[in-house]
Amino acid sequence: MSNYEDPTLKKDPESHLPPQATEPSAPPPPADVETGFGVSAITRRWRREDFLKRGSLALRGVALVFSLLAFIIMASNKHGDWKDFDKYEEYRYVLAIAILSTLYTGGQVLRHVHELSTGKQMIPRRTSAIVDFVGDQILAYLLISAASSAVPLTNGMRENNDNIFTDSSSTAIAMEFLAFLTLGLSALIAGYKLSIQSHTI
Repeated sequence: MSNYEDPTLKKDPESHLPPQATEPSAPPPPADVETGFGVSAITRRWRREDFLKRGSLALRGVALVFSLLAFIIMASNKHGDWKDFDKYEEYRYVLAIAILSTLYTGGQVLRHVHELSTGKQMIPRRTSAIVDFVGDQILAYLLISAASSAVPLTNGMRENNDNIFTDSSSTAIAMEFLAFLTLGLSALIAGYKLSIQSHTI
């Protein structure tokens, strides 16, 4: 019996295995993908910080104007007899907080203008964020406290005598309320800046 085997009948032992699927290679990352440490990310951060600085400056500038108006209006609200603001504790409180707010916002505006014009920090960045956040909150609270304390007195006076004294008092109170709103918004920005400083440390 011949041992001859037809070579065409021989089967490769691996020929019955299914072809192996080749894993597709991962596509290269797009060229415009921006990482958190890229140049564009740093540029965006600088723009955001510049926007926050200018926003804080604008809000404190508006608060300075409102506080100064409240101070001037209340300080000049003297018309003789019972129509003198210094005869009422609530109005003296309004005047005192208006002066304090004017000094605070004026100092903050000068500091921000100096930093934006020179590009140099007068105090360390984190300390500046804490001072802005705490100072804005304290002054905002004092402003709304002074305005709220004088509202009942003014409303009671206007029920019997609606004159230039009560009108001036109402205007000064309104200016302090507007100063409170702007400093409240400034405190929100200061809080955001403080949280950014905490995360970057």
